[in-house]
Amino acid sequence: QVPLVESGGGLVQPGGSLRLSCAASGFTLDYYAIAWFRQAPGKEREGVASINSGDGSTYYADLAKGRFTISTDKSKNTVYLQMNGLNPEDTAVYYCASYAGYIGTYLPPQSNFGHWGQGTQVTVSS
Repeated sequence: QVPLVESGGGLVQPGGSLRLSCAASGFTLDYYAIAWFRQAPGKEREGVASINSGDGSTYYADLAKGRFTISTDKSKNTVYLQMNGLNPEDTAVYYCASYAGYIGTYLPPQSNFGHWGQGTQVTVSS
């Protein structure tokens, strides 16, 4: 049983939208924070957004503010990343990861995240 599974990636034109899903299994989201990261070819993996499932509080990296929205559906044990206004610079593999704690105003080091999904490819191109 894979703890985190991402889906929803694909090819989209500039200005388009995608909604990524991160389905958790084997544990309940209530006591975890879930973050989205992305890694573009030749670049380091970077944080995108996170949500504390307990109270719904969120964090957004500057690259995501105003364009991306993270949310959770506890009934489905799933976290979503709605991405609008996509541009070619958003092309990357997107990963979700779990953090056994509370995320405040910045993301903890990536080494502190316990489970990682396999990633889903997002390609923004005309």
